[in-house]
Amino acid sequence: MPYLTLKTAWLAGSHIGIPDGSVLLEPGSAFFTVLNALSLVMDSSVVLLVLVLTRPWGMRVPSWLLITPVFIATGLLTPIVLGFPGQLLLRAMGLGPDEAARAAQPPFLDPWVFNVVYPGFIIQAIALTGLFVPYARERWGRSWQGVLGERLPSPTGVVAGAAAAVAAVVAATHLYWAFGGTAGHDADQIAQYSSDAGAVSFVHALCALTAAAGAVLLAGGGERRAWWPLVIAWTGSGATLCWGMWMMTAVLGGDPGPGERTTTATQLIYAGQMIVGLLAVSVMARFLARRRTA
Repeated sequence: MPYLTLKTAWLAGSHIGIPDGSVLLEPGSAFFTVLNALSLVMDSSVVLLVLVLTRPWGMRVPSWLLITPVFIATGLLTPIVLGFPGQLLLRAMGLGPDEAARAAQPPFLDPWVFNVVYPGFIIQAIALTGLFVPYARERWGRSWQGVLGERLPSPTGVVAGAAAAVAAVVAATHLYWAFGGTAGHDADQIAQYSSDAGAVSFVHALCALTAAAGAVLLAGGGERRAWWPLVIAWTGSGATLCWGMWMMTAVLGGDPGPGERTTTATQLIYAGQMIVGLLAVSVMARFLARRRTA
């Protein structure tokens, strides 16, 4: 509700939570209006998603019509669930952004906006997980019960290997940025680096590696329980693909906000995240298709 209330207010012309000088107030920022409307629709759809997961008629909804929004929700919420508490922990340890980093940040949103919205997202993620898991167990439990089984066909193994190779590059780059690396950044981005940005980069690295690990495990088969490689493949690929797409859209459509890396190197990394996510999704789809026909 806090998120929907803010988005509705901004679309109605309110400047609540937006400081003077913010890029969001610049003339001609139609792109941000479109993003606000899109994100409002996306979060509003959670209400319908909850009904699908809790009402008897929800079992009759076509699989793809449910899986798609759940996958997107997983992808967009996972980095927030991991990153925001990480940022708070670093600040509690005295490792938060210093005065120089805060001064270098151009105005974007008042800090209270993040402190209100992000905990709401975390609660939302926990609640949706608690609803989706029992639903999935009842409807598709056979697909992820038991062991992995035989190795997937060689082409699928090649796809999983490609996901791992690209993920290694993406993760190494994000880790380099997380610990203050400057290659691929311009002067403004270097000045704006802080522990907050480092935590975000670290989470993106972790998600890329998780997506690749899940893909490799699913392709390799074996006697491992099937559910946990599937969970990490689902979570990692969703986070890597959806956030890569979201940030690439923001970069190509306009200024994505202060501290967001918009150099050519970063655009390549965003593209790499999307590639890793798509490759991992294809391995996961092949695995589930075989389980359905087994």
